[in-house]
Amino acid sequence: MAVNKTGEKYRCNVCGNEVAVTKVGGGTLVCCGQDMEEIK
Repeated sequence: MAVNKTGEKYRCNVCGNEVAVTKVGGGTLVCCGQDMEEIK
Protein backbone atom coordinates (compact mmCIF):
# COMPACT_ATOMS: atom_id res chain seq x y z
CA MET A 1 0.00 0.00 0.00
CA ALA A 2 1.42 3.38 -1.01
CA VAL A 3 1.90 6.09 1.60
CA ASN A 4 -0.30 9.06 0.63
CA LYS A 5 -0.39 11.59 3.49
CA THR A 6 1.01 12.47 6.88
CA GLY A 7 -0.81 11.08 9.89
CA GLU A 8 -1.51 7.67 8.33
CA LYS A 9 -0.71 4.72 10.61
CA TYR A 10 0.51 1.29 9.52
CA ARG A 11 0.93 -2.08 11.29
CA CYS A 12 3.04 -5.14 10.51
CA ASN A 13 0.83 -8.24 10.62
CA VAL A 14 3.85 -10.44 11.43
CA CYS A 15 5.58 -8.74 14.40
CA GLY A 16 3.09 -6.02 15.35
CA ASN A 17 5.33 -2.99 14.74
CA GLU A 18 3.33 0.19 14.14
CA VAL A 19 4.45 3.39 12.41
CA ALA A 20 2.91 6.84 11.91
CA VAL A 21 3.81 8.83 8.78
CA THR A 22 5.42 12.19 9.55
CA LYS A 23 6.75 12.96 6.04
CA VAL A 24 5.53 11.54 2.72
CA GLY A 25 8.36 10.46 0.46
CA GLY A 26 6.55 8.00 -1.80
CA GLY A 27 6.85 4.24 -1.96
CA THR A 28 5.47 1.61 0.39
CA LEU A 29 6.24 0.54 3.95
CA VAL A 30 7.63 -2.99 4.38
CA CYS A 31 8.35 -4.94 7.56
CA CYS A 32 9.26 -8.63 7.98
CA GLY A 33 9.34 -8.94 4.18
CA GLN A 34 5.65 -7.96 3.76
CA ASP A 35 3.82 -4.73 3.01
CA MET A 36 2.48 -3.08 6.14
CA GLU A 37 -1.30 -2.70 6.52
CA GLU A 38 -2.89 0.71 7.04
CA ILE A 39 -4.72 1.07 10.37
CA LYS A 40 -8.07 2.78 9.76
